[in-house]
Amino acid sequence: MADSPGLGKQALNKAAEIGLSSQLDEVENLDVNIKTDPLKLVQGEVEAVTIEGEGLVMQKDLRMEELEMQMTSVAINPLSVAFGKIELTKPTEAKAQVVLTEADINRAFNSEYVRSQLQSQKIHINEQLMTIDPQHIDFRLPGDGKVALNASIKLVETGENQQVAFSAVPRISANGKTVALENVEYGESQEISPELTKALIDETSEILNLSNFDLEGMSLQVNQLKVEVGKLTLQAEAYVEKIPSA
Repeated sequence: MADSPGLGKQALNKAAEIGLSSQLDEVENLDVNIKTDPLKLVQGEVEAVTIEGEGLVMQKDLRMEELEMQMTSVAINPLSVAFGKIELTKPTEAKAQVVLTEADINRAFNSEYVRSQLQSQKIHINEQLMTIDPQHIDFRLPGDGKVALNASIKLVETGENQQVAFSAVPRISANGKTVALENVEYGESQEISPELTKALIDETSEILNLSNFDLEGMSLQVNQLKVEVGKLTLQAEAYVEKIPSA
């Protein structure tokens, strides 16, 4: 019997890992660690819940290199524990960190979802409405707090290929939910269409939109964005109403 509380905690950890994994398209590694003692657990008190993940693929083919989330002073329904679930009796707040690599964001840009988003738009180019077909989008994190994009775009109506290149500085919006690109600088190629550039800038913001990383019952609000060579780190507050479990 002495081992049963530990076994109960392990079962809860596993249930939460399975629950979170079920919301993801791919998972390389995911660990949930519930810190509490058996007496507090039966009273519905949990000291901390830590979630650590690597290689997590969300909807829209967006991959996170790393996810870390730390919740403290979590109140749960003690009866739910008997059924291997973590049922919160009140929402809790958490600190979260998400790391995206250059390769992760490139993967999203060249996904079917983003291609279809761009193809569905009619854009003015040389005063004509055109359908665009992205051939290849190269997203880079060159450092200096900037992001850079180099896109090869085919104009469906004429069959010609156009290159669009720009760099910009990502900034978090006041509500902490979206990332806007500021200080846009164009590459050597002449800007062929402000609308086309805007479509690509909007798509970059959409990919970095934090609601993409929300899991069921959890929403994130970014308070810091760190742009380094090859990776983006988002520091966030998470509002947690529910911890998914199996």
